[in-house]
Amino acid sequence: FNVGKQKLSWMQALGLMGMAPTLHLAYNRNDTKDMRAVLTKKYDAMSANPIVEILMTRQESIRKQVVAHNFMWVGVAVGVALPFWSFRKYDWKAKAIPIPFIAYGGAWGGGIVGGIAIG
Repeated sequence: FNVGKQKLSWMQALGLMGMAPTLHLAYNRNDTKDMRAVLTKKYDAMSANPIVEILMTRQESIRKQVVAHNFMWVGVAVGVALPFWSFRKYDWKAKAIPIPFIAYGGAWGGGIVGGIAIG
């Protein structure tokens, strides 16, 4: 049903690079190779075939997931930088203690913001 290949945008490529490898125990989840294969296919938008509509909807869903993954890394970066600014008058030990916790919260916050921003 595909009519060719399309190039990934830089946000899609960056989102795929930032995803961790998937351990396939039951093969019920797409890994980065599967997502890249779906995103690089091009479909005819004028096709009346309902299968093409399903494939395009799946491709759009995976695109949103991959692009929103970038926001998670922005949240982690903000969560790592925040203790350095907040504890700028203290030594490195006081800064190092809250970094993992705030970075984890930043990952959740970035994922939520990415989901809202992408749709």
